[in-house]
Amino acid sequence: MAIGSHHSARAGTETWLTPPHVLDALGGADSFDLDPCAALNQPWPTARQHYTVEENGLIRPWRGRVWMNPPYSNSVIGRWMGRMAEHGQGIALIFARTETQVFHETVWRGADALLFLEGRLHFHDAAGVRANANAGAPSVFCAYGAADADVLASCDLPGAFVPLRLRSLIFGFASVGSWVDEVAKVIEKAGEAVHLDTLYRALADSPKAQRNRHWREKVRQSLQRGPFEPLGDGVWQMAQGRLL
Repeated sequence: MAIGSHHSARAGTETWLTPPHVLDALGGADSFDLDPCAALNQPWPTARQHYTVEENGLIRPWRGRVWMNPPYSNSVIGRWMGRMAEHGQGIALIFARTETQVFHETVWRGADALLFLEGRLHFHDAAGVRANANAGAPSVFCAYGAADADVLASCDLPGAFVPLRLRSLIFGFASVGSWVDEVAKVIEKAGEAVHLDTLYRALADSPKAQRNRHWREKVRQSLQRGPFEPLGDGVWQMAQGRLL
């Protein structure tokens, strides 16, 4: 199977490309430093640097924020996802086969957040033409690193956001996590439901707020997509029955 390809038993080709609107929703191709398994003759950029089958991205150095839509063959996807988990910065797009060993080892145990896409994607063929049929399986975006967890939490792609690494709560790390981490930390510290204004006051001086002038919007987005539930009148609590 060619690097950058996506297998579909119904299709007559094995090369399927990431839809451009997906990359746009995640910051655009220029926001990614590397696509280590890009298709040959890629009709649109997916990152500032591409490795194709000719370069073999599995053995080349990876740098910065990585976009990866890997080969989906069972024989190779584990190697790509293992490399992504080891690199720890970027977003991978794969099928949501959550029960597989590869998913358990490289996603459940390695990613910081997930976005399970609503519906099924229509990939594009090697010429850039949108496929008539959908991918045949649901897709999930896997974020590695707090920054890309925030990207999934705030992007406009429809789906269910699932945070996996509430580091400051579970391990007591002093380092700053994702926005979901930081909101959860405030609510947990309060030990009760809190008003949105309380969250604003608690987070106003945080390093993340200092770096982002739209930080109040990030707080609201995190409440909508994280493990939280509204009680009305701007009051929020940790969702009942949710494991952190």
